[in-house]
Amino acid sequence: MSLKQTARIISTYAGDTSGVASALFELGGMTVMHDASGCNSTYNTHDEPRWYDTDSLVFISALTETEAILGDDGKLIGDCARAAEELHPRFVAVAGTPIPMMTGVDFDAVAVEIEARTGIPSFGFATDGMHSYVRGAGMAFDALARRMVREPVGKKSGFSLDVNLIGLTPLDFSVYGAPDSMKNALGKRGIGVRSSWAMGSRLDELEDAANASVSLAVSGSGLAAARTLYDRFGIPYVAATPCGERWNDRIADAVRQAAKTGVSKILPSLPTVRETRRLVLGEGLTAASLASALTFETGSAWSALSAVEPDDDLFAAGILSAIDEDDIAPYLADCEIVIADPLYKPIVPENVRFVPLPHEGFSGRLFRHDIPNLTEDLTPFRKDFAL
Repeated sequence: MSLKQTARIISTYAGDTSGVASALFELGGMTVMHDASGCNSTYNTHDEPRWYDTDSLVFISALTETEAILGDDGKLIGDCARAAEELHPRFVAVAGTPIPMMTGVDFDAVAVEIEARTGIPSFGFATDGMHSYVRGAGMAFDALARRMVREPVGKKSGFSLDVNLIGLTPLDFSVYGAPDSMKNALGKRGIGVRSSWAMGSRLDELEDAANASVSLAVSGSGLAAARTLYDRFGIPYVAATPCGERWNDRIADAVRQAAKTGVSKILPSLPTVRETRRLVLGEGLTAASLASALTFETGSAWSALSAVEPDDDLFAAGILSAIDEDDIAPYLADCEIVIADPLYKPIVPENVRFVPLPHEGFSGRLFRHDIPNLTEDLTPFRKDFAL
């Protein structure tokens, strides 16, 4: 890490290890963070709003200094296997942290050994705490798409067209009803939801995902799994976050078109911030979708800047990327108005209008009660933009 990557003023996003745990939290598996203790306490204190209300098997390996130096992977494998045999999870996931990154732990091999001992599907994730939650959650969703989704059986739902919602974690959508609102918004447009990855669905429903007509990636963490479902089963995907009535109409039209043609689509298509001087800052796909929705609602063009590593496919949609504080600041200086988490305000110039939009993956629980559910309408922004 260079000094340029050191944040002097702003916060940092939840790490990739937390992203793995968040993606898998509701699915009945067992997630083990291979670390001494710090990563798990950060996760359950700041990154996981479901921690005190929902049971989930998320553990720490209690890695010691001696084990880190001598590389006693056998203890990790044995502890995971014994816990799995006692608790009977649907799967086992072992995720890395900075210490095993430095010592070179082979997480794929660890998972193979655990699965051989227990007969339980096991996954190893070489997360390192140096990347954002988007990368970790994306790895977890993709692993589920590769191994846990069954071959299609032609089962029909109550809708003639249904989708897999992929990329749902509280790090992007908090716990104020976004998954239900997305289902409602799509249902009003004649589109059902086959599975919700991974808030509001059981693992059984994800296993049935191959019977959906289209996958709808609602955040950047859902894109890898959506592509895998396309590669495995030919299910096309649309990438867009439901956000406001007019934008949701566009999403529904894109889903129908994808089902008809089999062609996937990244729905947002944005100009640059220097052209608009109006910027939404955050996770790439959710920021771009809000920018698109505001463009429709206000009649003024908006742009989006991803402050976490975006999927390569998003660059074609006009989404800009700046990960480090020093790289973000020049974009903010070019703006008339910025929508971002409140913790960005100190680096926004005083002459730029700032509209706070708290993001759980950035500021954690600090502003949780101020996070709006923008899925079906943009009412919380009416006072800001006279919608």
